[in-house]
Amino acid sequence: QVQLVESGGGSVQSGGSLRLSCVVTRGSFGRDCMAWFRQAPGKEREGVAALDYYDGRARNIVADSMKGRFSVSGDYTKNTLYLQMNSLKPEDTAMYYCAAVEPKEEYGCPGYWLPVSEYKYWGQGTQVTVSS
Repeated sequence: QVQLVESGGGSVQSGGSLRLSCVVTRGSFGRDCMAWFRQAPGKEREGVAALDYYDGRARNIVADSMKGRFSVSGDYTKNTLYLQMNSLKPEDTAMYYCAAVEPKEEYGCPGYWLPVSEYKYWGQGTQVTVSS
């Protein structure tokens, strides 16, 4: 059973930084389609960033509203997915989740995040709270 465990959340002031980690166990880090999502109270879960590997190269994408502030990366040696968040804003307050799914036979991984329902594995989430 694949397990995802997030950490790194916390409370920061506006303009601060956090780095979230997602450790993957019993999965195929580097082959699976990985993504970060977030969900604020009363809102739907939304895609933040995605990371996958195509033709031996890492591909990553960050949501437009977070480009320039957030970045996604992975460490093969530690089976860990990261989300570096800089210049945090109060509207970034949410529970952050990492998600994974095996690549699709038809196209592998898409190079961006899939719909929430497409992900087979989820972490428990880590809370990020940004105060003004």
